[in-house]
Amino acid sequence: MGLSVMIAGLVLFLGVHLATTRRDFRKRLISSYGEGPYKMGFSLISAAGVALIVWGFLTYRATGWIDVWYPPRVMKHIAEALILPAIILVVASYIRGRIYAKLKHPMLAGVKLWAAAHLLANGDLGSIILFGSILAWAVIDRISLKHRTDPSGLQIPVGGVRNDVIAIVVGFVVYLALGLLFHPYVVGVPAFGA
Repeated sequence: MGLSVMIAGLVLFLGVHLATTRRDFRKRLISSYGEGPYKMGFSLISAAGVALIVWGFLTYRATGWIDVWYPPRVMKHIAEALILPAIILVVASYIRGRIYAKLKHPMLAGVKLWAAAHLLANGDLGSIILFGSILAWAVIDRISLKHRTDPSGLQIPVGGVRNDVIAIVVGFVVYLALGLLFHPYVVGVPAFGA
């Protein structure tokens, strides 16, 4: 039950995100419904997808765990190390500095690193489906960005090294909050020293 709910959530969440890579389709939706309703629909479908993913994954972990392989213990430590730069990259996509200017799409780089780290540390079927799907989406989205000719929406100014320092500090705080609070209390798995 949990696995099928999670997959339904992934179809909703990743489906609506993949639809935005089809720029002509996106443009037709905005022309037909208007930008506000388009964004509202996108947000609602995304939120419903996230809710189903979280509920399905937590249900799966509690009732239907299926092991596929058993990662060596060192993989968990490698994952811990990879998650920090992944979070910093995501933060750097909003607090734009030289990291953003160098990578152009640090959000997708961070998501790919985050998903890959989780794939290294988890050998169960649900984790492979969840993180593998997210990794595949991020790769597809990054490839699609190379072929897009339309403007990418909101233009956030790009700063300098000061913004990079802020992104690193904020990323580190978020990393600690996720590892010390979210992961053990929401996911039910300690993130550090496991």
